[in-house]
Amino acid sequence: MKDLPAGCPVNSASSSLQPVASGDRIAVLDILRGAALLGILLMNMEAFSGPLDLAFTGIDVRWQGIDYWADAFVYVFVQGKFFTLFSLLFGAGFAVMAQRAETAGREFTPFYLRRSAGLMLIGLCHALLVWSGDILVLYALASLPLLACREAPRSWLPWMGVIVYLGGAAMMLLLGAMVSLATPQDAQQMLVDAQQSIARERMVYGHGNWIQACIQRLHEFGSSMGALLITGPAVLGMFLIGSGLAGSGALAAPERHPRLFAALRWVALPLGLLVTVLGVAWKPYLAPGAYDLGVTSAMALVMIGALPMCLGYLAWIVQWRARLGWLAPVGRMALTHYLGQSLLCTWVFYHHGLGYFDVMPRSVQLLFAVLLFAAQVALSHAWLRRFRFGPMEWLWRAMTYRQWPPMRREAGRG
Repeated sequence: MKDLPAGCPVNSASSSLQPVASGDRIAVLDILRGAALLGILLMNMEAFSGPLDLAFTGIDVRWQGIDYWADAFVYVFVQGKFFTLFSLLFGAGFAVMAQRAETAGREFTPFYLRRSAGLMLIGLCHALLVWSGDILVLYALASLPLLACREAPRSWLPWMGVIVYLGGAAMMLLLGAMVSLATPQDAQQMLVDAQQSIARERMVYGHGNWIQACIQRLHEFGSSMGALLITGPAVLGMFLIGSGLAGSGALAAPERHPRLFAALRWVALPLGLLVTVLGVAWKPYLAPGAYDLGVTSAMALVMIGALPMCLGYLAWIVQWRARLGWLAPVGRMALTHYLGQSLLCTWVFYHHGLGYFDVMPRSVQLLFAVLLFAAQVALSHAWLRRFRFGPMEWLWRAMTYRQWPPMRREAGRG
C-alpha cells in the first residue's frame, strides 16, 4: 500500500546527493508513513488470509455479527484511504529529492531512474515470489510520468493530481458501461470466471506448495496489469498531489498553513465520508465478476470519497504529530515492514507455511493486524537505535546511489 524514504539530503561539503540521515528527515513524513502502513495492513489482511478476488468486494455477505461490522469498518474508513496516503507520500518524497538535487546543483533524472528501477526489481520479486497484491511495481511505473511532470508549475500539481485521480474513476465507469452492454451470456461467463479464479486461489494457496503458488502469482500478475487503467491514474494523481503539497512547504512547515489543514480536517474529511457512505449504501456488497454500470458507479463513489478522506486523515495526523512521534521509526522502515508483512502473513496463512488460509474470522484478522503492527513498531525502535536504515531501505539506497551506505550508526552520521 504501497512510499517509503523521504528523499536524499545535500552534502554541503561535496555538493553531491547522499542517502538521507535521520537528522535531515522531515519528521512528519515519517509519522504519516507509519500511520499509512497500519492502514494498509488492515486493508490487506483480508487479501492475505483468503482469496485475493474475494477481498475488496465491499461488505462481504458471508460475515455475520462482529465480523460483519469489522468488514464494514475497514471498507468505509480504511480501504482506499491509506493506500492513497502512501501514494501521496511517494509524491512528497519525490518533491523533496528534486528540491535537494537542485540545491546541490546535481542532475536529478539519472538518480531518480535508478531509484525507480530498484523499486521495480524489489516489486517484481515481491509480486512473483511472495504475494500477488504488490503495489511497488505500480509505483515504479507511475514514477516515470511523475518525473515528466517535474517542470509543471508547482501550483498546478494538486489540481493536476485531482483530475488524473478522477480519471481513474471515469475509467471505472467506462468499464461498467461496457460490461452493461455485454450480452447476458458474456455477463454470466464473467461471473463463472470469477468463481473459478477464487476456487483456484483456494486450491493453490490453501493446499499447494510454494512453486505452485509462484505459478499462480505469475498468472495473477498478468491479470493485475489490466487494472492499471484504473489504479494507475489513482496512484499518479496522488503522486502529483503529494508533490504539490511538499513543494509548497505545507508538509515541512504545516504551522504556516493553518487554513489549508483546517479545511482538510473539517470540510474534506466529512465530505469524503458522506460520498463514501452513499456509495456503500448503494451497493454494500460487490460480487466478484459483477461489474455492470450500477456496481462500478458505487465503486466510483467510494473511490472519489477516498480522496478527501485521505486528505482529512493527513490533516488530523499532522495536527496530532507531537503525540504520534512513536510512529516515525516504523515510517522510516516502511519498505522493510511492508515486505515483512507479506512474508509473515503468507507464511501464517498459506499452505507452505502454517496453513490458516481462509479460516480466520474477520474481527480476528484485524486484531492480528494490530498486534503485528505493534510488534513492528517495537522492532523499529530497537533496530534504529543501532542502525541508520531498515534492511530493505539500505538495499534500495545501494541500488540508487551505486554505493553501500554505512549501516551502523557508529559508521556514519545519523
